[in-house]
Amino acid sequence: MTSLPARWAAMAALVVGTALSGCAGPTPADYANDTPVLDLRQYFNGPMAAHGLFTDRSGKVVKRFTVALNGRWSGDEGVLEEDFRYSDGSTQRRVWKLSRGADGRYTGRADDVVGSAVGQARGNALNWRYTLALPVDGQVWEVQFDDWMYLMDDKVMLNKAVMSKFGIRLGEVTLSFYKP
Repeated sequence: MTSLPARWAAMAALVVGTALSGCAGPTPADYANDTPVLDLRQYFNGPMAAHGLFTDRSGKVVKRFTVALNGRWSGDEGVLEEDFRYSDGSTQRRVWKLSRGADGRYTGRADDVVGSAVGQARGNALNWRYTLALPVDGQVWEVQFDDWMYLMDDKVMLNKAVMSKFGIRLGEVTLSFYKP
């Protein structure tokens, strides 16, 4: 008969192993063979629109929004202007300065982004990670975004981002981009 401490140790090892295996997520390489191939210089070039929503960690829609975007590139350097209009009537503007590097890697800066955003595109997907200085109730929170974009065709791209702080999931942002 197995002793109680041995059972607890076995149970703890099983729980830790299961938890750690659940932490492994997709990587850009998982999408390397998927088409159409995403090139941010092509997709984020010219005017486009997006519709999105933010859901809290329970899945409740907290805020809806639309975005008017306009991108322009010169070689591997780009500017992407985003004008947000939220369901509560508020507005926001973000201007990204983007750079394309080797092997589908991208970096970006914006006034409300802490440091640089980093990402990699492979196949039809881009994983983009950054810290955003987000105003909340008179304070500014630094929250992390793990952002995934998937090119569906030459006009539509879907975007899903998980927002977290201290590793705790706060909610998700879901967007649908449309290029006329």
